[in-house]
Amino acid sequence: MKTAIYPGSFDPITNGHLDILTRAVSIFDDVIIAVLENPSKQPLFDVATRVELITEATKHFKNLRVDSFRGLTVSYAENNKANSIIRGLRAVSDFEKELQMAQANKNLNPKIETVFLMCSIEFAFLSSSLVKEICFLGGDIKDVVPECVDKYLSRLREKRFTNDCK
Repeated sequence: MKTAIYPGSFDPITNGHLDILTRAVSIFDDVIIAVLENPSKQPLFDVATRVELITEATKHFKNLRVDSFRGLTVSYAENNKANSIIRGLRAVSDFEKELQMAQANKNLNPKIETVFLMCSIEFAFLSSSLVKEICFLGGDIKDVVPECVDKYLSRLREKRFTNDCK
């Protein structure tokens, strides 16, 4: 059985992430979306909220589960008997960082392969950071995130706007 993990912060999950996942679930028997609890980042959403949104956005995939973890990605892969780590690439600038990470993971565990999947061209510009910025500046994000994320972020934007106007 071929199991892969798709690690990331997913703060929030975007249609670019779903694009990568759609292809990953057709390649691997099982895929685990592994939400990283990264102490060096200051996410907008706590881990439980990210897991909840991802679970809602991916409920149509049969061979996928959502989990969270702390520590090394390669250790999480080992503990979950995954033989591959999925990484999405948008541009050449992503490749340098991802290649370095893949080589470090290969050094830590030579049995685990990193599989790079290119996102579709319509998502090449998309990042979670950009989605949050567009949303909180009043832009429409419904075409770039799952419906559950759009609703959640819209409620947050309304709360922030209401609080800023008091």
